[in-house]
Amino acid sequence: MASGDDSPIFEDDESPPYSMERMLDLVAVWDVALSDGVHKIEFEHGTTTGKRVVYVDGKEKIRREWMFKLVGKETFCVGASDTKATINIDAISGFAYEYTLEVNGKSLKKYMESRSRTTNTWVLHLDGEDVRVVLEKDTMDVWCNGKKMETAAWRASCGQHLCDSCTP
Repeated sequence: MASGDDSPIFEDDESPPYSMERMLDLVAVWDVALSDGVHKIEFEHGTTTGKRVVYVDGKEKIRREWMFKLVGKETFCVGASDTKATINIDAISGFAYEYTLEVNGKSLKKYMESRSRTTNTWVLHLDGEDVRVVLEKDTMDVWCNGKKMETAAWRASCGQHLCDSCTP
């Protein structure tokens, strides 16, 4: 193996997904289940450097360096439907901080409770693969493995395609 700082230490010549610097500043990780899938949100907060970095599914969404105000908010979008998410940074004592995530203006807990009432989610094991299906009850949208599916409405009473001439 070659020597020097630019050489990877892994035999497959791929760098690790996390640098040592990133691991030191990583202060919070959340998994957020949306219709298009479960998204991992990671937050780095360098309290000595003022750095703030938000990653969604491993991709950098926000990077701010030398933030002199260590408390505040970072707002960004998650998922295919650009769901609004906000990380709140609050001082709790001295140099200790609390990090909370809001999704669509609600705490993550309240959002997930609300979501459990408005969606049904199934994970099916088909042909050796997991398939995630989500039904949004309020819109009747169906998502399969992160893609919104085209659907048609049917009425059980007449057995015909839903149209204006059908009566309830």
